[in-house]
Amino acid sequence: MDIAWKIVNVVATAALDQFVDLKSLVRLFPQIVIYDPATYPPPVPAYFKSKDMQGKVSIFSSGKMISVGTKSGEEAGQELILVANKLKTAKVAELKTEPKIQNIIATADLGFKPDIERLAISREVKVIYEPEQFPGAIIRLTLSEKSKATVLLFSSGKIVCVGLKDRKDVNGAIHRLLEIIS
Repeated sequence: MDIAWKIVNVVATAALDQFVDLKSLVRLFPQIVIYDPATYPPPVPAYFKSKDMQGKVSIFSSGKMISVGTKSGEEAGQELILVANKLKTAKVAELKTEPKIQNIIATADLGFKPDIERLAISREVKVIYEPEQFPGAIIRLTLSEKSKATVLLFSSGKIVCVGLKDRKDVNGAIHRLLEIIS
């Protein structure tokens, strides 16, 4: 059974070669940087967001950068590199580490309503299901030694897969879930 799924968010990281004065970023890039330490609790990042970016990139004073809001690893990497290039051109900092995917979030609809109560008592997989606190089952899947996923399974048949680092693992997580359900 093939289930259509889509990536809704990719989180990727990279690092700059030095600490960054976040206040100076607002002066250098007033149209595309948001930095408001009065609104957000520490450590407060600066946010890069421009019209040519799908997501946004958070920059911390430590030089660490996080891209969120893109739909592919390639886009996330491109946005981190785009911001790093702007910082290099402004002589603020240079890219130290290449972008790396940390998390892929994907959604799907199984097309049927699973019996979550029966799944919750299964010994085949670790399932957390407390409907008084959260309306879905939380299922931890080990796909390989290096690949693990957490799947949120709702009684409607909708699922959210998190914790993946490679797009091919989304298929693996969904197929593993279907094996467990049937």
